[in-house]
Amino acid sequence: MSESHEDEPGALDQVLILAPYRRDAEYLVRLLTEHEISVAPCTAADLATHLATGPGVLVATHEALTPGLIAMIGEHLHAQQPWSEMPIVVLLDRASPNARIRTALDAAWPRSRQLFYQRPLTPVELVSGIQSALLARLRQRDVRDHIDREVELRRELNHRVKNILASVSSIFEMTRRGAEDVDALAADFGGRLQALSNVHSAVFQSEGESISIADIAALTFDPYRQQGVSRIEAHGPDVILTGAAGTTLALCLHELTTNAIKYGALSRPEGRVTFRWQILADLRPDLSMEWQEEGGPRVVAPSRVGYGTRYLRSALTGLFGGKPDIDFAAGGLRCTAQGPFSRLAGNPEAEEDVSGG
Repeated sequence: MSESHEDEPGALDQVLILAPYRRDAEYLVRLLTEHEISVAPCTAADLATHLATGPGVLVATHEALTPGLIAMIGEHLHAQQPWSEMPIVVLLDRASPNARIRTALDAAWPRSRQLFYQRPLTPVELVSGIQSALLARLRQRDVRDHIDREVELRRELNHRVKNILASVSSIFEMTRRGAEDVDALAADFGGRLQALSNVHSAVFQSEGESISIADIAALTFDPYRQQGVSRIEAHGPDVILTGAAGTTLALCLHELTTNAIKYGALSRPEGRVTFRWQILADLRPDLSMEWQEEGGPRVVAPSRVGYGTRYLRSALTGLFGGKPDIDFAAGGLRCTAQGPFSRLAGNPEAEEDVSGG
């Protein structure tokens, strides 16, 4: 049999009592209950059922431990999870062959946690020993929870590293195809990696799995503003995205910005860019985004679709669930996208809050 993954009340914090003779069980239940310790008396017939719940401590009188029950308890101890070590309190009689009993139980339950008390003993001594055993058991639960969390974090880290490496590989391949020389390849690839790194750092520093659009815009545009390109406006309501959605949006804004600097509005002193977002609340709230350039050179639709345009269409479609509108208008490039807010929201209550507003 295997021990259950105990979280329900009456599992690791419960004392199982196996004392079928005289009034031992009645006395133990009353004594431990008075000290606010959860107890569950059992018999030989239902011992297996109680062990399956994963009790915190087993208290047994030595005369109750028949060979069959000793073997059953031994199977339970052997099947415990690596973090688990159920303490067993054995109550001995002064006249019983205590040395022989200890030797037999050590052989039947190797490497188990056994505590022996010789009757008669004071109630304080017994309660103190059982409370100490329960405390040790609850610390084992803390270890279990820590192990579970560590395993979960390792799996999550492995998944994220794979995703990041896949993103980097994809970015490199698509950058390489559009590069004219090694220097251009290095500059474009480095810039895209920096945009990816900035958002990942921001999500990590927020100690959560979300990031605001305003923070994404600041992380993306500030490096260019520091280089003297300060003609980018960004405004919209306070909207929180998931970390994955934020990373994708940052890469899209990076593509639009670098394109504007090389060929669009930001290649001219008088050129300007406006990036705005808003929530459109109707039957369902939608998130709408718009990138608008103006004041730059006359825009001519490209003869072939480059990496930036292909990436924008693919990424924004995945982000919003619908194709974006990329308009190479003569007066300035315009890119818009719209989709259900629930696809991107970084907080579960966001859609309800927007709908209610």
